[in-house]
Amino acid sequence: MSTAASVFATPFHLQGNFAPVFDEVTLTDLPISGALPKELNGRFFRNGSNPQTGTSPHWFLGNGMIHGVRLVNGRAVWYRNRYVRTTLFDDANAAAINPDGSTDLRASLANTHVVAHAGKILALEEGHLPWVVSPELDTVGPHDFGGKLRTAMTAHPRICPITGELLFFGYGALPPYLTYHRVAADGTLVQSEEITVKGPTMMHDWNVTRNHVVFMDLPMIFDLSLLAQGGIPIRWSDDYGARLGVMPRTGGDEDVVWYEIEPGYVFHPMNAYEDGDEIVIDVARFEKLAFGPADGEGTPALLHRWVIDRKAGKVREQPLDDRAADFPRVADECVGLKHRFGYMTGLGSMDEFGGHLIKYDLERGGSEVWQCGKGNGAGEPVFARAGRGEDEGYVLTFAYDAARNASDLVVIDAQSFAKGPVARVHLPRRVPYGFHGSWIAD
Repeated sequence: MSTAASVFATPFHLQGNFAPVFDEVTLTDLPISGALPKELNGRFFRNGSNPQTGTSPHWFLGNGMIHGVRLVNGRAVWYRNRYVRTTLFDDANAAAINPDGSTDLRASLANTHVVAHAGKILALEEGHLPWVVSPELDTVGPHDFGGKLRTAMTAHPRICPITGELLFFGYGALPPYLTYHRVAADGTLVQSEEITVKGPTMMHDWNVTRNHVVFMDLPMIFDLSLLAQGGIPIRWSDDYGARLGVMPRTGGDEDVVWYEIEPGYVFHPMNAYEDGDEIVIDVARFEKLAFGPADGEGTPALLHRWVIDRKAGKVREQPLDDRAADFPRVADECVGLKHRFGYMTGLGSMDEFGGHLIKYDLERGGSEVWQCGKGNGAGEPVFARAGRGEDEGYVLTFAYDAARNASDLVVIDAQSFAKGPVARVHLPRRVPYGFHGSWIAD
């Protein structure tokens, strides 16, 4: 096979800076350009799909690898990258189904997100249990909240900045299709509720406000017949419809109120909040998501707003931008509360992945953009608070430097966003494009 034909046959997630790295390293006293803010003391961790064999049938199906940088008093003390050593890491052919036909919830790739709550750092993937890792990224083991968690856990839980609660759900291809869970600030699972949805929907993410949660029952559904074709068994449905379900945080299935919306799909909301009798939700919305060959042509993700008018029983919809972007974030202190600022990663073609970051001012309108440079790309923008104001702090992300074929941890002052990094921590190797991460302050 010619080189050109070989490249053409290689899927995007195994090429360029999407391609996996295989060595696990520890590097200390990393070189820095600019000046690291001394108030940033903690760890920046980011998870992603990194197939240990060098190949996987889909970007979402590689083994989880977490990349981390430790910042202390203006120094980059260390960089580490470690696989999450789940049962599937130890044995790629490990049975995912128990002898009784149930799913082995330990058989996780743990490749999508990493969050900290109640003294534990959790590596997450939405089909299985979370796995605990240490502050140095060693794998501790699966976590089922003392035996109380009997479903999968989403990769996108929310931590309430007011109560400290960890709110999440689990979904699956078989009943129960959706289960809601609430964890107290001390890490105790205190509530689990089965929620009725129309069918086996892929609910990747969701929304939380100060007093409610909002489920997204959208038309990407499981179709197990696709397994025979060797693909992921998920497809777009023109018939399923789309709706949002509002439930009090301490409520149950009988308390959910559903609101019809225009069909579309959302992997990632930016944030949601209550405004009187209305709930405002900003999301990265696909008008149509093409997940596999059977889905035809899809559309890009665009920043979009839903306003649920609970008195009128209707939802107003409004596009907020026409630039393709995803991986939206707000300051953790704003989760579920009114936000003015939000941050997203610009997405063009896969050759232009993360070519720019966007800071939105959703109160006054407008945005600022930091361009990464030709051939370079940045990941999800994670905000680290360093003051009282909503944007008094720094945006952190791993950014690929094509000229060096290596990556930097870039640190951008959120209040002078378009000026770009105030500091770059230079890593002597690539950090492949991945998914989600967190700033875990000391």
